[in-house]
Amino acid sequence: MTAVERLDDVKTRIAEAEREAGREAGSVELIAVSKTFDVGDIRPVLDAGQRVFGENRVQEAQGKWPGLKEVFPDIELHLIGPLQSNKTKEAVALFDVIHTVDREKIARAIAREMEKQGKAVRLYVEVNTGMEPQKAGIAPDDCADFLKMCREDLGLAIEGLMCIPPFDENPGPHFALLRKLAEENGIAKLSMGMSSDFDTAICFGATSVRVGTAIFGRR
Repeated sequence: MTAVERLDDVKTRIAEAEREAGREAGSVELIAVSKTFDVGDIRPVLDAGQRVFGENRVQEAQGKWPGLKEVFPDIELHLIGPLQSNKTKEAVALFDVIHTVDREKIARAIAREMEKQGKAVRLYVEVNTGMEPQKAGIAPDDCADFLKMCREDLGLAIEGLMCIPPFDENPGPHFALLRKLAEENGIAKLSMGMSSDFDTAICFGATSVRVGTAIFGRR
């Protein structure tokens, strides 16, 4: 199958999952994760109409997206990987949405850069639902205080929460926890679900799913 055929298959699966969950058609946004793939791989997916893409690294994204954005000005680019504070300026300039706000230092850096550049980037807080020491994200118990700091101290409008469940566990309880945290804190959007589990994430209320391998294949 080509990437475009796989894209169509993923869209069909999303629509089926929406129906099964009793969700409105089109309520789940597909983020096509193009990390490690080059312009030649991405272009057919763009030509097929996909406009929302996710990248893990600022530097890699800088090498391919500015040119593509000139050709397709309606591209929406999401940073879904960890953000280092020394890359904040470039991230705010290039990305439309950042999913990985996970500590006070990076939240402050983003707030400063958005003010400097006069650009409002949409923001998600990453939650480490599995409390994995090797993973980024704030602890679930710290979510309310962190959101309060972002909103009240920094004036940041946090649009959603994001999580990556442990790969060897049932993702359902992690998605349920993220939804509960969102409901408790007046957050409307949930970025959760990847190639292996996006159908499940949609059942638990995902508003966007981050799908790479199921569209572009394995590197």
